Amino acid sequence: MKRTNSPIDPSDQALAPAPALTPEERDRLSAALTLDRQLCFALHAATHAFQRAYKPLLDRVNLTYPQYLVMLLLWERGPMGVKALGEALYLDSGTLSPLLKRLEAAGHVERRRDLADERQVTISLTPSGRALRDRAVDIFGTIAARTGCDAGEAETLRDRLHQLRAAMDT
Repeated sequence: MKRTNSPIDPSDQALAPAPALTPEERDRLSAALTLDRQLCFALHAATHAFQRAYKPLLDRVNLTYPQYLVMLLLWERGPMGVKALGEALYLDSGTLSPLLKRLEAAGHVERRRDLADERQVTISLTPSGRALRDRAVDIFGTIAARTGCDAGEAETLRDRLHQLRAAMDT
């Protein structure tokens, strides 16, 4: 394979050139190249708005947003391996490991090495971590009210975002 200085791999099918466009199609697509018309920017801005809304609520329970996501998953599923946690939350080990260390230092989780395979680590809630759920229970309702969506709209939006993510992962 010929090496180039381009960061784009020409063999990547997801980056294959678009079919030839008519001048009218090119003009229409060119007009869409504004920040406010980009779906990715709308998602980016909404994500930041959610994180800003969560911050004062999570400050009350001494959690960051990523820590809250870990706790939600552990409250829902119980003990999990680090790899499974990372996959479920779309976090790499470089992000997840320090986050878990801080949750462990706060007394909310404990890490245990698998006796059969010491490379495997299981994360489980401590009594403090389980009790934290009761203190965090009002967060969901507060955020839900802030969205301005009724329950059906929020469910539809959430489901559509899951579909969008799945489509982008293929």
